[in-house]
Order: sequence, then structure tokens, then C-alpha cells
Amino acid sequence: MPLSPEADDFTVEEPILADDDPMRAFLPASFGKQVKTANVKAQMDHTKRRTQDVRREEAPASSSGDDSDNGDDDNDDDDDDDDDDDDDDFPVSHELVLKTHDRAVTSATLDPSGGRLITSSTDCSIKLHDFASMTPTTLRAFKSVDPTASKTTETHAIHRVEFNPLAASQVLVIPATSQAKVLSRDGEPLVEFVKGDMYLRDMHNTKGHISEITTGTWHPTDRNVCVTAGTDSTLRIWDVNNKRSQKEVIVHRSRVAGSGGRTRMTAVAWGSPAQGGSAVLVGAALDGSIAMWSGTGPHTRPSAEIRDAHAKDTWTGGVDVSPDGRSVVTRGGDDTIKLWDTRKFKSAVTTVAHPSTSGHYPTTNISFSPGGANIVTGSHSGHLHMLNPATLKPELVTPVTPDSPLITVLWHGVLNQIITGSVNAETHVLYNPSTSTRGAALVMSKAPKRRHIDDDPSMTTDQSQGMSGDAVVNPNGLLTGPDQASVSYAARHPTVGLTASGRSRDPRRPHVPAVTPFGKSQPDEKHIREHIPLSSMRDEDPREALLKYADKAEQDPMFTNAWKHTQPKTIYAELSDDEDEDGPDKKKARR
Repeated sequence: MPLSPEADDFTVEEPILADDDPMRAFLPASFGKQVKTANVKAQMDHTKRRTQDVRREEAPASSSGDDSDNGDDDNDDDDDDDDDDDDDDFPVSHELVLKTHDRAVTSATLDPSGGRLITSSTDCSIKLHDFASMTPTTLRAFKSVDPTASKTTETHAIHRVEFNPLAASQVLVIPATSQAKVLSRDGEPLVEFVKGDMYLRDMHNTKGHISEITTGTWHPTDRNVCVTAGTDSTLRIWDVNNKRSQKEVIVHRSRVAGSGGRTRMTAVAWGSPAQGGSAVLVGAALDGSIAMWSGTGPHTRPSAEIRDAHAKDTWTGGVDVSPDGRSVVTRGGDDTIKLWDTRKFKSAVTTVAHPSTSGHYPTTNISFSPGGANIVTGSHSGHLHMLNPATLKPELVTPVTPDSPLITVLWHGVLNQIITGSVNAETHVLYNPSTSTRGAALVMSKAPKRRHIDDDPSMTTDQSQGMSGDAVVNPNGLLTGPDQASVSYAARHPTVGLTASGRSRDPRRPHVPAVTPFGKSQPDEKHIREHIPLSSMRDEDPREALLKYADKAEQDPMFTNAWKHTQPKTIYAELSDDEDEDGPDKKKARR
């Protein structure tokens, strides 16, 4: 039977609510999956640096009288335009702060594409950060690695980490030991170079460093070669495919009286001209000298050497070669920055005064910008200095971590972002939204992640450690959140004082053995006692176990039964009362 036309006319009852009714907040506005969008502009403005004491190099005043007749409005407009141009030249308008270390950050490195950041610190660990997985509310490292931790050795500070510029899968790690390491981009160990024989006097005959390594770097054109500098007065060139011996050893002879021809190598740089040409290997020593070798060899003797480049017994922690290979800049412990010409490597081209922090933090560095248009370094006051490569005068001085020395500075060319590491354990990523790409700009363009219990890194464990990330470990029911300030320091840091194997670092504390199934406190003790023969002997006293058979052995001897009737009776000496009290007379000593 067909439906009548009136059946198509139907009405839907709608709730009648006033415009100001609070129940309207619970009514759905739309259907389907809700897509969470991010207010990128607001997030970018939140990371904008609000520093008022940014000082730039003032341009020399013009002597023309026509320029002084311009109106005030024109001058203000020109100043604003100049400020905008300077902000575009240097990516320092915004910053992203990463607080993943517990102590001073000694170095930072980015892979060639700029997707992964690795930092090292004096807290004996390196932190791995992935910009693609971070959001504005989850700024943390996805993995922490202790390269020197093992079951037999203690941990050491990390001097330097550096990605291979030609192979992003290799990371050179320089710990405060005599053995450098190469890790994968995920922190897994790949190569550990051999340690040399410390009892050999001639360094040419040792297969590796015999004392602490200070720094190292990769070859600019060969992906399999790296160089390390040590306190044994040598530079050693390694092939990552042969970890048992160095490829070549360079012994630096010190000319200082009383040094025995030895010194400490403090810095090394390996540069190659971008337009092609021979590479340059430059090394600095504690005796104040700087030596230069040909990057392709031979390295039997330096091609040029300056004995008094810096003051003697000062730590020259920063050395870098310009992208064109014509200039070398050094930052010495004598509070100076010097510029050298590789074609006339005899005296400094320019010298400026700059307070040094290498006495306390030997990894303090200085480097050229990716295009060589500027020189970037930090200062003891926490300021970032952009220097002119010709005059070494500051073009920009901006505070990053005030009152906290700036140790390491890295300007990445692909991202156009500056990474800084400070004494206060903070890593700052400076960027400009208009000129920088990916990196910190990618992180701040994402929508904030919804807060979850797994966002607290103290409640999760890496899957590589054998535990799922969803499992929450809360020993003894202690609250370890950031709001529970009353919880003890040991409860908030359960791994402090322990090695990678879980043993105590205190040599006075005895090692507590692991509880085995044979312990009394285990529920299977009854099963062991009933089904394992002689298991009860573990709890018996051996002396009592033998004495309970003494009477039986005397009455029914087993081995001396043939002499039972002829066995003489044991006669003991009888002691008098005087001897019993005073004891037997002592024999006189012979004279």
C-alpha cells in the first residue's frame, strides 16, 4: 500500500534552550572526528625572545650635511628597517629551550639534514632529540645513552659528540678516557678504538692513545676517517673499519724547556675548501703553539707552526677553519681571539680581547658560520657574539643564558638555526620563523599533545632496557610527580649512585647478591627440602653433624673393629691443682 504524501511531512523536536543556558556547552557542535588545530602564530609569539639589551655594531656617522637634515620620522623608519634586516640576517629572534641534562652541556651536534640533535654533558650522558617527534608540550629527549658505562668501569664526562657530515648514521663520541667511540644515530655502539700501551716511550709504536682524549673531528671528504687529539701529545688518525690500530699518528714536539718534548693537544680542526682544494689539519697545544699539516698527508712534520700563538700553559679550546680554507680562528685561554691566514701562517692577522672560560670548561668552542660570513662564539656572561670575520668586531651581542657561561655554539646551515649549550644544563635553539626551516620551527608549528601519564619521563623506561613504555614503575608507592616536592631526592632519582649494571659506585658498600630460588624467603623452599636430596645440609653446622656420631663410633667402630679388644686405653696427663690454676710451667728459653 503506497504511503500518502502527508506521511513525508515530519518534524524533529529540538530542545528549547535559552541562548545563555549553560546546557548549551554540552551540546555537540558538529559530528565526526574532531581535528585539533594549532594556533601557530600564538605559539611562535610565545617563543619570541624578549631581550632588550641586544647591542649591534654602530655604523660610522656620515660627514654629509644633507643626511642630518632629514626628518625624525625618516630616521626612525630607517632604524626599524635596519633592525628587521639584522633580525633576518641572524636567526636569534625566537628560541626553544631544552632542559634534558643535569649538568653543563659540553657540545651539541646535528645530522646533515637537521632532523636529529645530540647533546653531551658532564653528567656522563648524551641525549638524543628528534624534532619530528617533539611537540610544544613534549620537549624532551627520546633516549639517554651513557657511552662509558659498563660492568667493570665507572662513567666519565663526555667532551664532544659530532655527526659524520658525510654519513648521518655515525656519531663520533669523545669521552674523558683514552678510547674514542663511534655510535649509531640511535646511540648503539659501533666501534671502540683500542687503547695504547702506556709503558712505551715512543708514541709512534703505540696503537692508540695512552691518556685522556680531549677532542676529535671527522675528515671533511672521507667518511671513514676521523682524528682525535689527546693529552699524550699526539694526534691520531683512525679508520672506522680498523679499530685495533690507528691509521697514522702525529707526534707534536713541544719546544718548551723542561717539557721533555711533550705537551697536551687541546683542539683540532679539519677543514676543506668548499670549491675544492687540499684539506687543512690544524691542532692547538697547551704550550701555546699551533701547528698546521696538509690534510691529505704526509704528516711527518707540520707544514707551518707558530710556537707562541697563545700564552703558554693556557687552554686553547676553540679552533676552526673557514669554509674557503684560507682563514683559521682560535680562541685561547689567554682571553684573546686571533685570526690567522693559512697562506701566511706566521703571525695573527687580527687579535681582539675576549674573556675565556676554557680554564673551567675546556670544550669552549668558536666556529665560522655556514657561509663564512660571520664567526660565532659564546662568553662567560652567557652572551652570544657574532663577530666580523675580517675585523673580529661584534656585529651582534645578545644574551642567551645571563650569568651562566655559554660553552658550545653550533650554527647549522640547512636549518639556519643556532644551537647553544650552557653551564646551567640548558640547550637553546635560536631560530627565525621567516628564515629558518624545520627544526624548532617545525616543533612550534605542531598542535600541543594532550597530556598523558606517559608524558612524564620519570614514569617510563626505554624499550631497549627491556620494559614497555606503558608500564609504570612506582616503587614503594612513592609519588614522583613534579608537584610532590616533599619526596626525597633518592626517591626522585632512583639510579643515582648506581652503574649501568645496577651495582653501587661506592667501593665501601659490599655487593648484595641477587636473591635466588634457594633462599628461605621463597615460597618453593618446602619443595626444595622435600625433593632435593641433602638440601638440608645447607642449614646444618658441620661440627654438630659429626659429633652426633661420636658415641656410635666409640661403641661400634667400623674401621677399627679388629683391634677392639687389644686397643690400648688412652691415658691423659693428670694436672695438679697448682698447675690447673696457674697452668703448666713454661720452658726456659735458650740463651
